[in-house]
Amino acid sequence: MGKSPIKSPLSEADKEITGNALQATLVDLVDLSLIAKQAHWNVVGANFRSAHLQLDELVDTARQYVDEVAERANAIGVSPNGKAKVVVESSGLPEYPDNWQSVESTVAAIVDILAALIERLRKRIDETDKSDLVTQDLLIAITQELEKAHWMWQAQQA
Repeated sequence: MGKSPIKSPLSEADKEITGNALQATLVDLVDLSLIAKQAHWNVVGANFRSAHLQLDELVDTARQYVDEVAERANAIGVSPNGKAKVVVESSGLPEYPDNWQSVESTVAAIVDILAALIERLRKRIDETDKSDLVTQDLLIAITQELEKAHWMWQAQQA
């Protein structure tokens, strides 16, 4: 089924801009959830428990917003795609290293990954300024939550 069964409240041009922003956000958030879970399984060292639990909080946040983003895409008549192949091909997040990582290297990697994601989200906030304020509002909420998480991860480096 190629044609959307959902009538979009947006013009075709606005739907395309907004749909692209939502799809890019979806794959970045799926990737973030997988990265944070990978880090959760492989973090070691002093303050392990704190980092381990904080990574699960990040996974929960990413997964919550994955669903909200996918549902918003559906609401405007865009089919979301969060399949593994699409995430691998489309995510703009930095890669997370393999194997066990110290708490310090884990924190540094998560800080960098969140910074990259926040930068990408802020561009999408600008892109959706004219195409769909409802989606822009969702992107703002996601960015606000991830900027809070970014601050908390950075605080561990201070």
